[in-house]
Parts: sequence; structure tokens; C-alpha cells
Amino acid sequence: MIKKILIYILLLGAVYPAKAEISDPDIVFGSISGRVVDNIQNKPVAYAAIVIKRTSDNTTITGGITDKDGIFQIKKLPEGSFIVEVQFIGFKSFIKQITLSKDNRNPDLGIISLEEEAEELAGVEIVAERTTIEQRIDRKVVNVGKDLTTAGATASDIMNNIPSINVDQQTGQLSMRGNSNVRVMVDGKLTNVPVAQLLRQIPSTSIKSIELITNPSAKYNPDGMSGIINIILHKNSNNGFNGNLNTGLTVGQEAKFNSSIDLNYRNGKVNVYGNFGNNIGKYVNDGYIFRIDENSEQLFDFIDNRKSNLFKVGMDFYLNDKNTISFFTNQNYFDGKTNGQTQVTYFDDPPLNTNQIFINKSDNHSQQYNFDYKLDFNKEGHNIELEVDYNKFTDEENAQFKSTGNTLFPDYQDFVDTKRDQTLVNLDYVNPLDSISKLEVGLEARIFETNVDYSSTGLSYTPDGSLIPTPDTDFVYGMDIYSAYASFGQNYDKWGYQVGLRVEDVEVKADTNQVRSFTDKYTELYPSGFVTYKPSDKNQFQFSFSRRVDRPGLTQVNPIREWSTPLLSSFGNPTLLPQFTFSYEINYTIRLKNGSITSGIFYRNIKDEINRAIYVDRLDLNKLILTFDNFDDTSAYGIEVSSNYKLTKWWSFNVSFD
Repeated sequence: MIKKILIYILLLGAVYPAKAEISDPDIVFGSISGRVVDNIQNKPVAYAAIVIKRTSDNTTITGGITDKDGIFQIKKLPEGSFIVEVQFIGFKSFIKQITLSKDNRNPDLGIISLEEEAEELAGVEIVAERTTIEQRIDRKVVNVGKDLTTAGATASDIMNNIPSINVDQQTGQLSMRGNSNVRVMVDGKLTNVPVAQLLRQIPSTSIKSIELITNPSAKYNPDGMSGIINIILHKNSNNGFNGNLNTGLTVGQEAKFNSSIDLNYRNGKVNVYGNFGNNIGKYVNDGYIFRIDENSEQLFDFIDNRKSNLFKVGMDFYLNDKNTISFFTNQNYFDGKTNGQTQVTYFDDPPLNTNQIFINKSDNHSQQYNFDYKLDFNKEGHNIELEVDYNKFTDEENAQFKSTGNTLFPDYQDFVDTKRDQTLVNLDYVNPLDSISKLEVGLEARIFETNVDYSSTGLSYTPDGSLIPTPDTDFVYGMDIYSAYASFGQNYDKWGYQVGLRVEDVEVKADTNQVRSFTDKYTELYPSGFVTYKPSDKNQFQFSFSRRVDRPGLTQVNPIREWSTPLLSSFGNPTLLPQFTFSYEINYTIRLKNGSITSGIFYRNIKDEINRAIYVDRLDLNKLILTFDNFDDTSAYGIEVSSNYKLTKWWSFNVSFD
């Protein structure tokens, strides 16, 4: 069934019928054309923005961009009076009023010479002084300024200064709108590097903008209840050789150091780049559990010593103006050591007191290989793109447990080896049908497999209460996802909309010690929609909805013991089902003379919510098991307000509330 759907969507993009022209002879349709050059060297200005506005109310009705030769032509314009505005960064805008009539259907503005606004700084990238927030049809874009990069040395440090985002400074866990089910991408690409490790690896000065996609369109994978965070890095495509060096130091309870170097060389049709970054730091994690029923307390004291090194090498090959081939590889090496102590105190029965020392060593290597081919057709914005991405992740973990006091368990060690493979093949097709309409269709295949081998020198209880050596466990968890999507959007005067649908066919298999323990297979539809209304250039309203899914992660389904204290052990649940979320939100943005204010409300309805659960261990009633389970339907809602404003030339501020 799903194969038929995929074929139908591709055929839809290929044979989409053109809109019928209005045949009323009294209605005049014309065009405005011209050529844009700069006033210094008289060279063509490619990709300059052409904006067409009504003279009567100064409302934007359509537009376009110039081609590589600086030429533009805006078609299908009715008769009337218009304002033509030509805009390009670093140049003063060109503005001209023109009237279309039966006697003047296709006026040619000739050569438009743009005047430079300021002295050009060759080879220098300008970073905005202050951070700004922009509300687009399907995302909120935080353009990172110097004020935000000084908030910390890494991406993890500055995330806490972005509205709706929070990073736990102890664990590094990222959450958006109070929920940690969020996907993180870098330049639109997913990675196998754990999120906490990734955010500590990216220098804040390398970040150009951060996109908060709380209701992703059908083009994106529906994973993640809270949506997607896409980190856009600065790119350097200047001819010749160039590079930059960044270093950072954060000192809190412990010191953390990071550095990176970026190098780039472009000559004609070839662009080669590479970068290296490292992160070294110690992280402290303290906590306690108090049990009222037995008047006991567990005190935790952990310190992590982490070292991470990230390499990236890539090449862009511009075959010609229409064809581009790109390749890059990411290699991430991580070395982590944890020393922890758990002290259990029974205030009413001191002989039961226990003390446990925990020593953990973990080394992992993440590899990513990405190939991309893009073909641009003659029409601006009309293209097809093929991406193939392969990820491989390996991790070796050795955990030692040493106990003193009242304990039945002698010292023991756990050995956990993890291997994870992920393959993605994605085909996207984009077709701007006319000046106000755009169609997007695509196909995608994602194949995951994780293998976890566990062995231990410790002891475990049997159902009859006796102690035996802990058995070895081999856990294999695989997921195959095949999907297709279609999205269509249009802009009419002050209104705009975009609707989309994604269909996914999913098969999940879990094997424990080569015995099939769990299987799940389902086909689901994920609709999305966006509506925007701009009563003026300073005001914008937006409504959006989407259906999302949270598939259980490896930690949540892995039946192998994740960690253990004398009275508490953490396990996954292989039978977890995915949770589905319907998300709705309304946003309003007003642009002021010296800033802007963005506000919004959201509502989420969650089915079969995955959450933490605590149960009594049936093999030892004095112990607890911390795991995951599916719960009843849940509702979540919230309100957000954020603003950036420049009071004077030397004083600006950002403020947010949620």
C-alpha cells in the first residue's frame, strides 16, 4: 500500500496541472522586467530581491529575485499602479513607481544601478551586535548576536538564554517548552553524537542562527513531541584560503575548556573545508532520595571528567550552474570517566547503613558520512536533491561497584558494548508553480539497528529468591521507517498558508539473547498546516498545527541495567509503545521602531505518554526499579513572550517569559 502512495506522490509532482489563465479580455496581465548592476564595477547583482507593492496601501503582493546575470521579470501582474523596490544587502534600496495598463503592459526598467550603502570590508564576516528573533511561517529564527555569544563558550551555554529552551547544567539534557523530546540538527543534518555531547562541542562563536521548529511541516520527520532545534553555523565560501580559531573557558564549580579551528579553501568549482574542535571539562551531579516509610536517605555525589574531539572534512564540487555534489564526514571521539559515591543511611536502624563507590569509564566513536547531489532547473527555486547519510556509533563502557557496610552483593563489574548503525536516503523535489505557489514532495528511507552486549561479574536474584551469577545479555533493537510527504503553500496579499501530509510505514523488532521479545508494525499519517496574516509590515499573526510521534529511545527500551545503587536500579522497557501528539499554537509578532515583541500560546494533546515509572522489585521488596511506561492521555499548554529592544545606541536588552 505505501509503495503505491509513494509512486502516486511522485507522479503528482510531475504532472501537476498548470493553473487556468483568466480569459476575461477586460483584465490586463503584464510584467515588469529589468537588469540590476552595482554602481562601482557595473557588474550584475545576482539574487537581489524584487518587491512589488500596491501604491494605494503599500502592501506587498508579489516579488522575485534576479538571476546570475542580474536580470528579473515579474509576471502575471494586473493593471494598476505599483511600487517596485529592489533590495540587496550592502546597497541602498531602489524604489520606483510604475503603472501597468493596456497601453503599457510590459514595461522594462532597463539597467538599475544600486548604490553602495557603506565601504566594503573584503573577507570580513560581520556578526550582529545584538540578537534578534524572527517569526517565519513554520519556525522561529533566533539570529545570534555578540550579546548572546558572550553568554558562554559553547552552544550548551547559550541555549539557556534562548526563549523556551533549557539545558540542565548537570546532565546536559536539552528541553524545549519543558519537554526533552526534541530533535537537534546541525545545518539540517541529524547526527549520532549524543545531544549533550554535541552541544558542548560547538563553539558559540560558530553559530549564525538557531531555528526553533515547534510545529515542523510535513517535510521534516515527525519525531520529537517538542519539535526540532536546527543550529545553523557560519559558512565561509570566499575564494582562496581562509580560516578562524576560537577558544573558550567556563569556570563554575569546575573548569571547562573548549577550542576549535576552521579552515576553508575555494578555487573555482571546488570548495574544500575542514574543522577540529575539542571540549574538556568536569561536571558535578549531586542529589538524594528520602524514603519516609523507612526513614532512610540515599545521598549521591558524582563527578564526570569528559574529553571530546570532533573532526569534520568536506568538499563541494560545482559541476556547473545547475549541478552540485557535496560530501562530508564527521568523526567524534569521546572519553568519559565518572567517580561516584552513594551513601545509604537508616536513621532508625544504623546497622543497615551501606556505602557504595561507583567508577565508570566510557569511550565512544561516532562516524558520519554524508553525500548530497542537487540539480537546479531553469526556473528559480525549482530543484531536486538526493541525500545519502550513514552513521556508525560504537561505545565501550566499564563500570565498577564497590560496597561496604550491610550488603549481600560483593564488589562487581559491568561491561557494556554498544554498536549502532543508521542509514538515511532522502529525495526532495521543490517546484515553485508560480509567483505565489510552491509544491514540495519527497521520499525517505531510514534504517536503524542497535546491538548491546552486556556481561557482569555480579550476582542476581532468581524468582525463588536465590542468588546466581548475573547472566550475559545480548539485546538487538532495530527499526525500519519508509515515508513520503507532500506539501503545498500559497501567498495571497496579506494571507499565506501551507498544508502538508506525511505517511510513514514503521516496523520495530527487539531481540534478547537471539529470542524475539517484541515486534511492532504500524502505518501512520502526520498532517500539518500553517496560516499567516500580515495586516501591515509591522504586525503578523500565525496559526499552526501538526501531528508528532515520539518513538522509544534505546535507553527507554533497553532491558539491560543502565545503573544501580544499593536500593535502586534503572532498566528500560522493551514493550514501550510510541506516543503521539497533536500540537496547536498561535503566535503574534509586532515590530517596533527599535525592536520587536513575539508572543504565543500552545496546546498539546499526548496519547500513550512515555514517562518515568517506579516499581517495587519483585525479587527484593526492599529495592526499587526505575523504568519507563506508557500512561494515559495528557494535555500540556503554555504561553510565551519574548522581546528585543534597543533603548539607546549603547544599550539594548532581550527579555523573555514562559
